[in-house]
Amino acid sequence: MTGFALPEIQAIGAEIMARAETLGAISEGGPGVTRLTCTPEHRRAFEVIHGWMAEAGMTSHVDAVGNLVGRYDGAEPGAPALMSGSHQDTVRQGGKYDGMLGFLVPLSGVAALHKAGIRFPFAIEIPIFSDEEGVRYGTSLFGSKALAGTFDLAELERVDANGITLRQALVDFGCDPDAIPAIARRPEDVLAFLEVHIEQGPVLEAEGLPIGVVDAFAGGDRIRVTVTGDAGHAGTVPMGRRKDALTAASEMVLAVEEMAAADGLVGTVGWLEVKPGAINVIPGSVAFTIDLRGPDDGERRRVRGLLLERLSEIAARRGVSAEMENIYEILAQRCTPWMVRQAEAAVRAEGVEPLTLYSGAGHDAMAMADLTAIAMLFVRCLRGVSHNPAESITTEDAGTAARTWLRFVQDFRPEPISDR
Repeated sequence: MTGFALPEIQAIGAEIMARAETLGAISEGGPGVTRLTCTPEHRRAFEVIHGWMAEAGMTSHVDAVGNLVGRYDGAEPGAPALMSGSHQDTVRQGGKYDGMLGFLVPLSGVAALHKAGIRFPFAIEIPIFSDEEGVRYGTSLFGSKALAGTFDLAELERVDANGITLRQALVDFGCDPDAIPAIARRPEDVLAFLEVHIEQGPVLEAEGLPIGVVDAFAGGDRIRVTVTGDAGHAGTVPMGRRKDALTAASEMVLAVEEMAAADGLVGTVGWLEVKPGAINVIPGSVAFTIDLRGPDDGERRRVRGLLLERLSEIAARRGVSAEMENIYEILAQRCTPWMVRQAEAAVRAEGVEPLTLYSGAGHDAMAMADLTAIAMLFVRCLRGVSHNPAESITTEDAGTAARTWLRFVQDFRPEPISDR
């Protein structure tokens, strides 16, 4: 844009990194960052971000589902918005950049535009979604689904580990859950959604590139399995007469690994609970989760069916019972072609040859695709490590991401709704 000098990479990158440190310190105790939805940590983070948004010339509010939405008006008030944001919540003992980079980059970009007195024919909105990871309530993307108009109100009755419903958690956070349907955006009011995110993989690092463009996302399932056997004395029940829930569950876990690998999917058992949990008692009950992902929904569902049959066979053979519940499913999603092209152009304008990548992780952009056109920029992260306190990016790459975002925004040309 004529008359607008892009911020220097080190300066804007250092601002983003400093803010990531500030937010990373707002966490439950323990290693890394743990910040779940509708918690005191969530509230403190939003108080800090409210201030940053005000400094950047934005108005902001917390909506009915606990999202913080900042708005930088266009040249004419009430103009449709280009949205660019991500989530504030983390996994337990996660890193400082997953999610956070996705709103810190546009926030620094808007601050630079505000300082230069630049407004566009469209507004810029930065939604900071209340929950993407799904750690507290086991369901992902509910903040972005609410804006997209696809939030299922039945989810409000989910309970956390302390028996608190999502409805009650939102009320305690100062929200009105009954008003969630009213926050759904109209397609004519949103021009597109651009998300910036660390890659969470090693490809960009291997290619020596600071930034890349995502063109598709994997679909996935989350399945809860409860295996029930008979608890008994560890010293008196003969091995051949046991109905050990844990040994059965262990075979099931290995079946997840085997079947996912054989069919080109990824399968993970990331949580397991053993009861009664005593050193001298045969486990009588085991609950665990399965995360199953793949790029082709038909193939993923086929493997899911075969896997559940396999788990049932293991249970029957070992004399235990197994209850299986598919608690979450998200379909594979492609990014909008014209948005991908504009993202590639912005990367190229920053002097980087654009590499197109596929995301194995789910993101808020997938939910926003039900509302509007989407694209995503990936930022290089050290060794591809994510969901881990060792998550790391460089100041230079953060600055490159911000400048690329600014190039995208200043050259943004929305296509008609009918063409999306």
